Amino acid sequence: MGLEHLVRSTCVRCGSHYGTQGVYTCPGCGIEGILDLEYDYDAVARTLTREALRSRVGNLWRYLELLPVDSTRELPHPHVGMTPIYDVPRLAAAVGVRALKVKDDGRNPTASFKDRASAVGVLKAREQGSDVIACASAGNAAASLAGFSAAMGLKSVIFVPERTPEPKVAQVLIFGGTVLRVKGSYDDAYAVCQDACARFGWYNRNCAVNPYLIEGKKTVGLEMAEQLGEELPDWVVFSVGDGCTLAGAWKGLWEMHRLGFLSRLPRMLGVQAQGSAPLVDEYVRREGSIRPVEARTLADSIAVGQPRNWRKALRAIHESRGAMLAVDDASILEAMRRTARLAAVFAEPAGACAVAGLTHAVEQGIVGRDESALVVITGNGLKDVRSATEASAQPIDLPSEMAGLEQVLRARQLI
Repeated sequence: MGLEHLVRSTCVRCGSHYGTQGVYTCPGCGIEGILDLEYDYDAVARTLTREALRSRVGNLWRYLELLPVDSTRELPHPHVGMTPIYDVPRLAAAVGVRALKVKDDGRNPTASFKDRASAVGVLKAREQGSDVIACASAGNAAASLAGFSAAMGLKSVIFVPERTPEPKVAQVLIFGGTVLRVKGSYDDAYAVCQDACARFGWYNRNCAVNPYLIEGKKTVGLEMAEQLGEELPDWVVFSVGDGCTLAGAWKGLWEMHRLGFLSRLPRMLGVQAQGSAPLVDEYVRREGSIRPVEARTLADSIAVGQPRNWRKALRAIHESRGAMLAVDDASILEAMRRTARLAAVFAEPAGACAVAGLTHAVEQGIVGRDESALVVITGNGLKDVRSATEASAQPIDLPSEMAGLEQVLRARQLI
């Protein structure tokens, strides 16, 4: 259905318009010319209604009118989307806001938000007759692509930086993906992947150049609008690497506002790790360019030194009257502890980065203490056990009635 409603693609750099097939980036702007897909929203509104949604499948395919895929083809069977949203008052009190909700996207099939993009990516590869699909990834997109390629019988080739956590590599291998470790950063892996796709004709899953992938990511915004409606908080918070996730979420929210599901839109808060914060730098400078950095952070999923989708991400921040800031790794580890112990959600460093950012935003007066927020946890903590172990190193105070427990255990020679 979505293909029927696609109208055109538009370059976010120069505004030039193109068709909806065969063009990934603006020919005039080159790699800087990321495209954005546009739909006939009047036509979409005729079938995508609250009443229609009541009887649809409980995953991202419920929004087919807004997805650029051929709905007559076989859809991947893993259940993606409609992840739970929790009220977490104890974490809200610790962060300093009036009310806080957490959307746990670590509940997706390969335990990360990236499944939303991969589900669309493998369908587009099938539509184009490709048998091999490739991407560069710090880990989550790699595992996600391998899993969804397995679901559709495709071969996956994934380029990862050499420091990618072993649990993420293990996921790729168990799904049958080919892992190529690149000596260097995510940006180095991205460059090699781009060259390989061009040389061998593989389908390119990289969101930075493939405008279809962000359409899968926007389903998180569509879901939040449907799940919460007028109870949508004042702020929605995401960790940011390349910028695709934040941009996609904002597009989904904007579309639901355009279709009448929301009467207002939230403000977006984007959070980067201090060791990898080129978007925050540009948000402050506002010079219209990105200064690449050498990414250094334990939050490997957002360790992107040269983000390609920065224009879409910053557009989302400015259109929503939002903000961006960066947090250090110590704050991320603290947020992992808090999120687990006060909200019972196990977040990997990149997911917890958003919680740390919201905490700092409250301290800096960016987010008011009388305001509400929703944080999206983009990946499960089992993705990076080493960081989880480091985060949990802080001792827990035992209740007073357990003060003699150690002596009892020693007496029985159990410790």
